[in-house]
Amino acid sequence: MLAILICIAGGAVWAANRHESSSEAAVETGKFGTLEDGTVIDLYILKNAKGSSAKIITYGATLTELWIPDRFGRLGDVVLGFDNLQGYTGKHPWFGATVGRVANRIAKGKFTLDGKEYSLEINDPPNNLHSGSRDLSRVVWKAEPVHERNGAAVRFSYASPDGDEGFPGRLLVTVLYRLTNSHELQLEYTAKTDKATPVNLTNHSYFNLDGDKNILSELLQLNAKKYTPVDATLIPTGEISAVEGTPLDFTRPVAIGAHIAGMQGDPGGYDHNFVLSSESGKFKLAARVFDSSSGRQMEVWTTEPGVQFYSGNFLDGTITGKRGVVYGKHSGFCLETQHFPNAVNQPMFPSVILRPPSIYSTQTIFKFSIR
Repeated sequence: MLAILICIAGGAVWAANRHESSSEAAVETGKFGTLEDGTVIDLYILKNAKGSSAKIITYGATLTELWIPDRFGRLGDVVLGFDNLQGYTGKHPWFGATVGRVANRIAKGKFTLDGKEYSLEINDPPNNLHSGSRDLSRVVWKAEPVHERNGAAVRFSYASPDGDEGFPGRLLVTVLYRLTNSHELQLEYTAKTDKATPVNLTNHSYFNLDGDKNILSELLQLNAKKYTPVDATLIPTGEISAVEGTPLDFTRPVAIGAHIAGMQGDPGGYDHNFVLSSESGKFKLAARVFDSSSGRQMEVWTTEPGVQFYSGNFLDGTITGKRGVVYGKHSGFCLETQHFPNAVNQPMFPSVILRPPSIYSTQTIFKFSIR
């Protein structure tokens, strides 16, 4: 039995489905749309045995929907995005996308590797952001379902050619999305190259755990006592500073909006890399977010050394998303697990250089529960 509830929450339309639990996890496929050149974009729906589901499309290996139960068992979509392909092919702030080859900012769009300077697109003047306007979020990936016992999974793959977006080396990339029966969305990334090249992949989902008009009341805890300060163009200065005594101190649960007014700038708010630990490659709890209205809690676990917390500062009401919802400032937050921004130009930061025959391998888990 399926009951559909449509509620008005803070001016936003919030759709929730109440499902009876299915007997087992499954992967369903469909068509999401067609590009102008006739390429069909496929949709993969991961369903677990408890009723949760995740929808991912082959365009950008993009997470478009993530339905998670609240404390009353009602399912709600907790990520921002679009109802149709046109939204994703148009200009948007990387909603749900697999971002790379190098996530985050590279100063002035330049780096030097093994004595050779490389120049990238300046798409966030004066810097390069998320590798450019034709990064991995703007290409069509191949996909194949993966049959597993305790969840549903699909593996996406893409071959990025030598010189793609200005980066050296042919890079073979995979990202596996897995939705487990314990409401964990697991992401596993791998990459292989035939030439030394920087690699720093992440997922750029915007979360809103209750579908309210903004996320300022949601409680955030970051397992980070330090962060990387930035200049006026959001490039790290190279310092690593303590969060204590600053508005960036989330070492204990704090409402996202509690100290956001102290984050000066245009447009202000949080867009900072937090230092998790020096043990790169080991799973650790990076963040925990709790929404008291819905009872939903999300934990972020990762093997990455950093996480970029972004409070949706540049959302300005010009984008209309799923179910006609207008995305205003702070409509969603991002927790982008990563190596540090501009690490390719900062020798003191953990290295992002992948050299053959080494294999790039990272994992991130978004773990949902209620309380």
